[in-house]
Amino acid sequence: MRDAYSSASTLYIDLYRDWQGHPDDMDIIDRHLSGTVLDAGCGPGHYTGYLRSRGVDASGIDMVPEFIAHAEANHPGISFRLGSMDDLGVPDHSVTGILAWYSLIHRPPADLGGVLAEFRRALAPGGALVIGFFDGDRVEPFDHRVVTAYRWPVDEMSRQLATAGFTEVQRTQRDTDRPDRKLAAIAAIAL
Repeated sequence: MRDAYSSASTLYIDLYRDWQGHPDDMDIIDRHLSGTVLDAGCGPGHYTGYLRSRGVDASGIDMVPEFIAHAEANHPGISFRLGSMDDLGVPDHSVTGILAWYSLIHRPPADLGGVLAEFRRALAPGGALVIGFFDGDRVEPFDHRVVTAYRWPVDEMSRQLATAGFTEVQRTQRDTDRPDRKLAAIAAIAL
């Protein structure tokens, strides 16, 4: 996955150069993320920068060197580092929020539980996890421009979160101009 995104990094950096988030996306993020927040799978750093502009103590982690280099160059004063969602490299219960905005989409269903457990480990009790993902009628892979991605029914994603020690507090779902690319987000609190 790292190699595939490294090869496409310029495309994604250009895609988010003049980025403005969808109002529904920004609402769920604004409502639930404050304090010390880790942007897990931060890409070129646009959401991390947005969170910092709101006064959130946000930092970013990504496995793609080109994304981290771009984020550091374009968001001075914000901490970005290479790393993996499998090991966030932070102490137990040390963050009050985690943003995983379309950064779990390439994880095969069998791997999701381990990543959610790592998020739960890092979050303080009562901390918030906000995830964005592709919505679908069933868990299934699909061809993504970079590497295979997965759709998740919102109810199934909520069950996965509950199994990992989270309770859902908000969800959003919306259509796009592509009927095969419905979008969803869930905000959940660490128990």
